[in-house]
Amino acid sequence: MIKTPKLLMIPGPTPVVRSIQDQMARETVAFGDAGFIADFKGLVLDLKAMWRCDGEAFVVAGTGTMAMEMAVANVTKCGENILICSHGFFGDRFIDICTRKGLKTDVLKAAWGTVYTPEQIDAELSKKKYSAITVTHVDTATGVIAPIKAIGDMLKKRHPDVLFIVDAVAAAGGAESWMDWGIDVLFSCSQKAFGVAPGLAILWASKRAVEKRKSLGTIPESYFDFERWIPIMNDPSKYWGTPAINMIWALKEGVRLIKEEGLEERYERHVRQAAIFVSAMEALGFKTAASKDNRAPTLSIFFYPEGSGIDDAAFRAKLAEEGVQSAGCLAEYAGKGFRLGHMGNIDKHVLVGTIASVERACVKCGYKVELGKGLGVLQAGLVGE
Repeated sequence: MIKTPKLLMIPGPTPVVRSIQDQMARETVAFGDAGFIADFKGLVLDLKAMWRCDGEAFVVAGTGTMAMEMAVANVTKCGENILICSHGFFGDRFIDICTRKGLKTDVLKAAWGTVYTPEQIDAELSKKKYSAITVTHVDTATGVIAPIKAIGDMLKKRHPDVLFIVDAVAAAGGAESWMDWGIDVLFSCSQKAFGVAPGLAILWASKRAVEKRKSLGTIPESYFDFERWIPIMNDPSKYWGTPAINMIWALKEGVRLIKEEGLEERYERHVRQAAIFVSAMEALGFKTAASKDNRAPTLSIFFYPEGSGIDDAAFRAKLAEEGVQSAGCLAEYAGKGFRLGHMGNIDKHVLVGTIASVERACVKCGYKVELGKGLGVLQAGLVGE
């Protein structure tokens, strides 16, 4: 029997296309190689320009969580007040990071499946003096997207001194965001909507954020320190360690693909295809955790149909056998559904294959669906793509 290859449809890492894989497979060169230095510098300049950043962009070996810590470490100091706005599991991750930093932490939580409003944030910020707020653009535990533009607009008008930190790990390159929306620190990582393998943290800091870092003097963190990285981002030949050479090349190719598609078109494609994909799953009886008004374009949480009798672990195992790797739900959603990513460089073939596999897995798990029903909805939507 021929083994069915699995489509990687979890919320990250996402599928890595051949041209990016080829960059990872290149013969590694010395980190002082003139060609590599030019490639690294060009990548940083592209990231600054594409995200309309008036400060600095950073590409550092590490994870999205490391980028989260890097963001907080460079623009806050022990004893300052920070407001954490959380609408899911990963928004809550800021609580531990900020508490360990010695910040006075307050949390504005939205019920899972919903999101806070700019007005609610405004009310919280009006209670005391805050140095910064954190917002998770897309939380992969809930599939909910936060209205970061509206939040940025509110901050400019009502709280101009508060720094705006945005976790764009599951958003950058897939859900619209620009630094000139009033964002001071935006961060992501290579393996989500950039469509590159795990290994790189990506961070943008506004001019104001860079100035805040300078005002702090010496900070406890070393590897995370903007002051150590800015000279390197401006001139990679000054690198004080060993850069992730092949990963830098891979990300450069990932960014080239984004530029070729157009960043705005990429955002629009994610929105269009997410809506089509969700409609196909709804045709099979699945429901999304997030309401239509706040669904993320990069991933979805699908709850099992009522009365279907589907066992979560058995379904996801069968789905994997049928060719799609999915992710289980977290915390209060655990066992109620599963998570599917639809971000990065996935194409129509991947979407079609995913829905087809879901239909087969449903039937094999005893949930009777009309084969082709979800596919029909998907195909009708994709005709215009």
